Amino acid sequence: MYDTKKIIEEIMSLPRFEDQICLQSDESGDPFLGCGVNRNDTALVRKIFDTPVLNSIIDDHNLYRTRVMRMRSKTCYTYHQDPTKRLHVPVVTNDKCFLVVDDEVVRCPDIGRPYVIDTTKLHTAVNASTETRIHIVGCIPHDTRN
Repeated sequence: MYDTKKIIEEIMSLPRFEDQICLQSDESGDPFLGCGVNRNDTALVRKIFDTPVLNSIIDDHNLYRTRVMRMRSKTCYTYHQDPTKRLHVPVVTNDKCFLVVDDEVVRCPDIGRPYVIDTTKLHTAVNASTETRIHIVGCIPHDTRN
């Protein structure tokens, strides 16, 4: 379990962002390079912020293209598939936030706990609450995804 109070403090120290900001980049250091669709995700490995707890999540799980993702209330993503599994660490969540993976509801209820989600399967995220959901989401390398 990670200390979510410290994670929130570190998130507050990041540059202003709306929905997501990348904690890793290529040599450019651009924190928005890994947001949205990115064709060279594996190049996004350089940690770009002095955020010890967030960086420890990256190191502990050998992640790349790790992002802070805010999901606004009453929203969902389109169904899609990712090239690798993703590690999710809920920072702010509630029982009305969940993922749907292959038509199965998957919940990540424990803040600070890492969850491996098989996002290579058809999936979406849903925030059916009135609060913003915040997760740390990182790509898991292919060789460690099983």
